[in-house]
Amino acid sequence: MANSVSQDAISTILANPSPDSSSDLPDIIVQVLDLKLTGNRYTFNASDGKMKLRAIFPSNMSSDIMTGSVQNKGLVKILDYTLNDIPNKSEKYLIVTKCEVVSSALETEIKTGEPDIVLKKPKLEHEVKNEANTDLAGIVLKPKQEMVSKSAAQIVHEQRENMAPLARMAMTRRVHPLVSLNPYQGNWTIKVRLTSKGNMRTYKNARGEGCVFNVELTDEDGTQIQATMFNEAARKFYEKFQLGKVYYISRGTLKVANKQFKTVKNDYEMTLNDNSVVEEASDEEAFIPETKFNFVPIDQLGPYVNGRELVDIIGVVQSVTAVSNIKRKIDNENIPKRDMIVADETKKTVVVSLWNELANNVGQELFDLADKSPIVAIKSLKVSDFQGVSLSTLGKSTVMINPDVSEAKKLRSWYDSEGKGSSMANIGMGLSPSRSGARSMYTDRISLSDITSNQSLGDEKPAFFSIKAFVSLIRPEQAMWYCGCKTCNKKVTEAIGSGYWCEGCQKNDEECNLRYIMVSKISDTRGEAWVSAFNEEAEKIVGCSAGELDKLKSELGDIDGYQQKLKEATWIPHLFRVSVTQNEYNNEKRQRITVRAVAPIDFAEESRYLLEDIKKMRGSH
Repeated sequence: MANSVSQDAISTILANPSPDSSSDLPDIIVQVLDLKLTGNRYTFNASDGKMKLRAIFPSNMSSDIMTGSVQNKGLVKILDYTLNDIPNKSEKYLIVTKCEVVSSALETEIKTGEPDIVLKKPKLEHEVKNEANTDLAGIVLKPKQEMVSKSAAQIVHEQRENMAPLARMAMTRRVHPLVSLNPYQGNWTIKVRLTSKGNMRTYKNARGEGCVFNVELTDEDGTQIQATMFNEAARKFYEKFQLGKVYYISRGTLKVANKQFKTVKNDYEMTLNDNSVVEEASDEEAFIPETKFNFVPIDQLGPYVNGRELVDIIGVVQSVTAVSNIKRKIDNENIPKRDMIVADETKKTVVVSLWNELANNVGQELFDLADKSPIVAIKSLKVSDFQGVSLSTLGKSTVMINPDVSEAKKLRSWYDSEGKGSSMANIGMGLSPSRSGARSMYTDRISLSDITSNQSLGDEKPAFFSIKAFVSLIRPEQAMWYCGCKTCNKKVTEAIGSGYWCEGCQKNDEECNLRYIMVSKISDTRGEAWVSAFNEEAEKIVGCSAGELDKLKSELGDIDGYQQKLKEATWIPHLFRVSVTQNEYNNEKRQRITVRAVAPIDFAEESRYLLEDIKKMRGSH
């Protein structure tokens, strides 16, 4: 019967953990129990009246759940699924990849051991008479709401009849969504669009020489994964993978992603070898993956400054500059650039730099629309410390104007009713080591002992403070600098032959820049602490660049002069803007204090601060 709870549905699933499209399986209709939101996905218990199995709905069903189409104690027909079977664990997990609603919530839960429970539509009088002699022994339950739906078989049959032959062939291929993949699965096939492709690069290590390249793949749900190919696989697939095309991929392997190097939000990363299968999917112009955003409010961009993690933002465009050309030092090539100022509900603004084609194409469109204050959503932005905090697009960045997302509608409503007349402040104010930045360092001044005595600081998110202190020790034997890319400042490695390879820019360069990464001890009147300082901040502390200090130590061989230079940098008062985070080392959490800005003492402002402090002390007595 079309609307019945399937008999032994859970047993059928357990016996067929990963069915293909040709599997001759009966209809699988289960009752949804214990429906709840877990993380960003909805989980439930799938019940057939005898057995239960923990399950998870696909992300595209979230809207149906929130609108009430899918309800607790309701019935769903499972059309496609994968059963996770993790070694050394007895529990199995059902990942539903496709399903349809059969009924809204029933009045009661189907209990274990009861006879099959059948959902019936009300019968007409003559139908009741015709069934009087049948031996059907079902318990009739009415749903809370009437719902009429086609069976899965009807829908699939009608779709196939209306499809072209190539589309019907594609439908017979069982495709797994990326969210359902894990390292413990066997055979799988994914259908993805190539949304980013890196350059082929060479490497050299203890095991020999080789080549490697990476791609980023996006499926129809907008889920992304990074795939890596080495040596023979890299040579085999490099030309085959073309940016923007859609592919069927199988026979790859998955492992837990290295958080330090991953470029997409996925717990796993994929490796394709020489035996992997990559097949281009023809006539797939309509396969457009949904762009998924993880928006960061503008006032929370500080912790991402100069970090590896990219951010997504949404905001109202305040202004857009004309396009300009920046001459790149390494090859004198002119790179188009356009800046715009974006604001959000935090009443903070940030400068976003659009580079290359984005400056010319989308940038021109934004320039023309600037007087209408369009909403812009941007994915994959680099956060730098230029002007305190600023954002820059990369080759993989995506810019959407007036996107059809709930956040855009909410932001538009806020801006039209309140934000348009509000006073906005740049997020970089307070982080800049300029005079104005130094003045802001008095707003949340604390002592070092306030940080070191509270070991929970920075546990959930970075905490920012201002400190007046002296540099008391810089160890001369430490590795104080690294070789950085002349374009993006990231660490480079020695390339095969000559020069340096930059992973971020995906290119070789004949030279590199030395950049500080310095650890020093700072002290104030109440305590001391070890802090890390990066290039710009360390230059202000030491008084020279890392290249100049290296020349003094290495080329001139003046070890005494090198040590004297570091000694001269100590016991000079500074104002420090620092962040406090928690790092784990040998299973033990430790505080990490990082210098974000350095400024000299402004004695007039320092005097005003001390007078205010004295007034507060008098007022408390």
